[in-house]
Amino acid sequence: MASSGYRNGIQKGFVRVVDRPLSATSNFRSNTFKSKLHPSTGVRRSSPGSLGGAGASRDDAGVPGRVRVAVRLRPRNAEELVADADFADCVELQPELKRLKLRKNNWDSDTYEFDEVLTEFASQKRVYEVVAKPVVESVLDGYNGTVMAYGQTGTGKTYTLGRLGEEDTSARGIMVRSMEDILADLSPETDSVSVSYLQLYMETIQDLLDPANGNISIVEDPKTGDVSVPGATLVEIRNQKSFMELLRIGEAHRIAANTKLNTESSRSHAILMVQVKRSVMGREAAFSGENDNHSHLDKPFKPYVRKGKLVVVDLAGSERVHKSGSEGHMLEEAKSINLSLSALGKCINALAENSAHVPVRDSKLTRLLKDSFGGTARTSLVVTIGPSPRHRGETASTILFGQRAMKVENMLKIKEEFDYKGLSRRLEIQLDTLIAENERRQKAFEDEVERVTLEAENRISEVETSYADALEKERLKYQMDYMESIKKLEEKLVTNQKTRVSNGYTEDTCSGEATSMSVSEEVSKVEKLLQNEIHLRKKAEEEVNNLRSQLVQFTQSEGGGDSDILKLHKILEDEAHQKKKLEEEIMILRNQLLQLTIEANQMRTCSGDAITGLDSLMSQVMHSQLKDAGNGQKVPIGTLFEQVGLQKILSLLESEDANVRIHAVKVVANLAAEEANQERIVEAGGLTSLLMLLRSFEDETVRRVAAGAIANLAMNEANQELIMVQGGISLLSMTATDAEDPQTLRMVAGALANLCGNDKLQKKLRTEGGIKALLGMVRCGHPDVLSQVARGIANFAKCESRASTQGKWTKTGRSFLIEDGALPWIVQNANSEAPPIRRHIELALCHLAQHEVNAKDMISGGALWELVRISRDCSREDIRSLARRTLTSSPTFRAEMRRLRIEC
Repeated sequence: MASSGYRNGIQKGFVRVVDRPLSATSNFRSNTFKSKLHPSTGVRRSSPGSLGGAGASRDDAGVPGRVRVAVRLRPRNAEELVADADFADCVELQPELKRLKLRKNNWDSDTYEFDEVLTEFASQKRVYEVVAKPVVESVLDGYNGTVMAYGQTGTGKTYTLGRLGEEDTSARGIMVRSMEDILADLSPETDSVSVSYLQLYMETIQDLLDPANGNISIVEDPKTGDVSVPGATLVEIRNQKSFMELLRIGEAHRIAANTKLNTESSRSHAILMVQVKRSVMGREAAFSGENDNHSHLDKPFKPYVRKGKLVVVDLAGSERVHKSGSEGHMLEEAKSINLSLSALGKCINALAENSAHVPVRDSKLTRLLKDSFGGTARTSLVVTIGPSPRHRGETASTILFGQRAMKVENMLKIKEEFDYKGLSRRLEIQLDTLIAENERRQKAFEDEVERVTLEAENRISEVETSYADALEKERLKYQMDYMESIKKLEEKLVTNQKTRVSNGYTEDTCSGEATSMSVSEEVSKVEKLLQNEIHLRKKAEEEVNNLRSQLVQFTQSEGGGDSDILKLHKILEDEAHQKKKLEEEIMILRNQLLQLTIEANQMRTCSGDAITGLDSLMSQVMHSQLKDAGNGQKVPIGTLFEQVGLQKILSLLESEDANVRIHAVKVVANLAAEEANQERIVEAGGLTSLLMLLRSFEDETVRRVAAGAIANLAMNEANQELIMVQGGISLLSMTATDAEDPQTLRMVAGALANLCGNDKLQKKLRTEGGIKALLGMVRCGHPDVLSQVARGIANFAKCESRASTQGKWTKTGRSFLIEDGALPWIVQNANSEAPPIRRHIELALCHLAQHEVNAKDMISGGALWELVRISRDCSREDIRSLARRTLTSSPTFRAEMRRLRIEC
């Protein structure tokens, strides 16, 4: 309800009196909200201005909407058929003209016009369609709506609104039919509907779904003026069957009594509140105006949540005491009903007359209906009357109430909120998809680089081999040819000498001349053979030079392959930079999601129940500890010691009650997080009790919290040795093998990681399976678990490195980590996307490399390349320096780097 000024917390200007005469042309269906939608997008067109943010309505100006009133006539009952048989009805209906005549006498009557006139033969379906269906459609569009029944006792208000129709479905009332339409229009995946059912009895709001929840207070938002009842039970509805069951429960708890006017007269006002949330796609900003035809094309769609509230009010019947025969307590009930209805009538009179003051706080009923009359909700009122002339006065009063209500006008406002959570979920899915795609591309790129490099190396080796073979073959060939030529010349020379000796120079001059001619011919032949040999030798030298030039070309092509590799490295660096940017965006979105979660949690009221079976003092202290632990605070240890005592808290760890045991172990875990408390907990036997819980209980919550407490205690070096002596390492190893919950594994991994930092526990950890248990937890794949595993490996490797540099290393072989198979996982995760995992793995590699006996295994396992990368690209200067020192100080690494032509 509203007034002309800021009275009673109500804004001025929300009410307008209708000066035009009411006619039959005003129809319930004429003001439907479907015409308000934009024709192309289906998005509701708002008034000029920008869209509001979260929690703000997108239409600040609102849409005028008058209260719609329908009148429904009840048929005569059995008593009236007998008592008023000789009298005509005091009411005459003209439904086609939406007009009603109220007879004063046989010749005079008053005429009234309503938005709808329903005869005694009107079906429940028709009543719903003309009275409530437009309001339900408005609620589904994001507006608030109210459907209310007003009338004398026994005129059919509860029948019209709350009839369940279990035996006859045609008799279903407005409540049941409204929920059917709402559930049919919602999507179970994205939308939700919740229901509260209340009654206003003797000016006290009671919960019909939980009778123990009485005297519920009304809360008004100081900014928006919205009225709510946060203390009421709110039940989420999934189907019509569950809603019918809630209505049956509520009707069973509603107060009714037998009067002269009605055998089951309601003695309270029943209020059904239906909260509807729908996910829609809206523009980033509202349309700038009617003439801006292109602005909406440039605005991207963003998710919004529309919140509508449907309030169905079944008012208790107004009655006169002398007619109803109310006495005693029923008389007080009747007075309370009449007072609240009278207050409602005064408010409607003030709104109809545009009064400066609306007495909205005179009754809780008027406060609850403040938004329905003169507010921002679309309101439909059905007034029920009877035909009996004996009740003509009450009928006239009801009709005048409806006439005054028709003059009240509301300013309807849509309620939309930006769906931050839905957008965050979609962005997370998109980011995960992009990250996975990036990882696949990076893996394919690395495989391609490796393939190209391997192919280039193979080609170079093949060319070198073929060149050497060809050169050797040519050399042998020419050497054999040369030797063969020399041999032939020697043979011919020996033959010529023998021929000359045998002749003895006895022939004449002619024969001498012929012999000299043959000798000269032989000499010329020999000269030609020598020239041929020289020519062949030159050709061989040319072939050798040609092969050498080919070798130079292949060497240059190898240099080109190196440039291609450099280009590929550049592309890899760009991919890594883009990947880093994606990680930063992921962190920003996670921070936004965390902030949204915190804001949502702040809207909830924190409550806790006391632990059963403890005395009141222990309940208060334990409850305070648990509640403050949930808020990020802790009760001082002095408070618990003074009021309860640590021994009593530790004794609860052995309680048979599971809830008590869980709460007790949470308290001990919270106390163990403070270093000042750890010594007293250990002295009181808390460590032994926690190890017993870890050994004997299979409850996942107990195991998780107990492991977290042990992890806190394991931060102290003295406690680490106690954990080892009491068999804690074996228990943690078995828990790591059996547990599947990521949070439990994170606690166990944290405890083992703390133990790995103790030099005295190295062999014990390895003997009792601590290292293998730590590596076995990587099966979980959760980032927090992997971070703790990496921290434990780094601590273990650091202890081994420190013992090696200080001369305390008594082991002759390689590292325990390498023997237990940790090196492949370390190399695989050395360049992990998660900064904590990557930092710990880089430290572990540097510490493992400082022990010379591990060098060969690290080279064969691919750790050398990661060490080179760390020495160049690590974001931390201290880790880069440590990697450089390690590479330069190890002879094995230096030799391998020279062989591979790697410069540190």
